[in-house]
Amino acid sequence: MNRAELADFLRRGRARLAPSDVGLTPGARRRTPGLRREEVAQLAGMSVDYYTRLEQSRGPRPSRQMLTALARALRLTEDERDHLFHLAGEEPPRRETASAHVRPGLLLILDRLYDSPAQVVTDCGEVLAQNAMARALSGDVMSRPRRERNLTRGFFLDPAARTLFPPEDHEAIARAQVANLRAVAAARPDDPEPAGLVAELRAGSEEFARLWDAHEVARRDQATKRFLHPLVGLLELDCEVMVSHQQRHLLVVHSARPGTDAHERLQLLRVVGLQDMSTRR
Repeated sequence: MNRAELADFLRRGRARLAPSDVGLTPGARRRTPGLRREEVAQLAGMSVDYYTRLEQSRGPRPSRQMLTALARALRLTEDERDHLFHLAGEEPPRRETASAHVRPGLLLILDRLYDSPAQVVTDCGEVLAQNAMARALSGDVMSRPRRERNLTRGFFLDPAARTLFPPEDHEAIARAQVANLRAVAAARPDDPEPAGLVAELRAGSEEFARLWDAHEVARRDQATKRFLHPLVGLLELDCEVMVSHQQRHLLVVHSARPGTDAHERLQLLRVVGLQDMSTRR
């Protein structure tokens, strides 16, 4: 681990970003350009003290998960992410497999969608990034251990995940999840990620096994989804899915048509939901 070079790289990466680049409000006048240390720490999900020690060349070696979070927080390209891993004495992730690294351009789009819930997920259902409205709608998925960020795994193995949707919609959602995973697994027969997820869910969920045997196939696309939110009630939202990064990263955006009850409730969520999130930090 090259602590001095790592510290310099982190400082320079932080200095080149403006708050608006990462979906933050500028706030009070800043004495120096770039993000503050506490903002990078917040974006990466780490303590300010830990991040400060990294910038001061006295922190312990970051884990691979932490390096991935830092690369995302600093909006690094894949080459820059690999450099970050090398400075920390770690081998970068292989590029030919599904990557947890989200390209800066995709994160920029995500940050600009300030009034619509949006998140980046892999084709296997792992959440890689959320904007503030997505956290207000479905919770801060990125604060959970990585294993618990997969929406498909959660839907079939965690009963609490289903409370976000009306009970009468569960069957249709389950079928859509399985049909998408079957399409992904068929397209990537040599990739252990979808195959492992299928094996795990077949063993752990009778419902998944039943639906898998039905052999329905369909990629994620536009749809209408209904959410049950504890603060604003039922939200019927249009879901648009945009594909990126060799069709393995998906930008999922939820919106409501103006003039509908859902649109008014989504605007209410933008106020009360974000306030509720801030009180829990």
